[in-house]
Amino acid sequence: MTQTDTRYLFVYGTLMSGATSALGAEQRVRLAAESDSLGPASLPHALLYDLGRYPGAMSGGDVYDIVHGEVVLLSDAAASLAWLDGYESAAPHTEGDEYERAVCQVRLAGGETFDAWVYLLLKAPTDADARRIASGRWNSSR
Repeated sequence: MTQTDTRYLFVYGTLMSGATSALGAEQRVRLAAESDSLGPASLPHALLYDLGRYPGAMSGGDVYDIVHGEVVLLSDAAASLAWLDGYESAAPHTEGDEYERAVCQVRLAGGETFDAWVYLLLKAPTDADARRIASGRWNSSR
């Protein structure tokens, strides 16, 4: 299996099963129907930003920087990723995209590590655009 063949997806914001925000409600239901949850997970060496109604993660943090979320196993990765790319405004679809879909190593709560798709910010937000969430946990109740 090559990196891009992975059926795992790490989510850390509006698509998390426990999220309660109105934004992404329909997509959460669809994702749950098209996947199996593997439970809580983390993305090491990553930074999390509060972008208002949703969060954004960037790789490149130090050893203490961790983004918390969950991992799902997609039933049909190609089909799910096609609509998820649109929802996440992920490159290379249109100019002005905010995210890119990348393969990163994630860790399940039990310690197992593997490669999963993650939507990462294309560029770091400015201080005026967002604040850093030091805990790495997004409050999904917005």
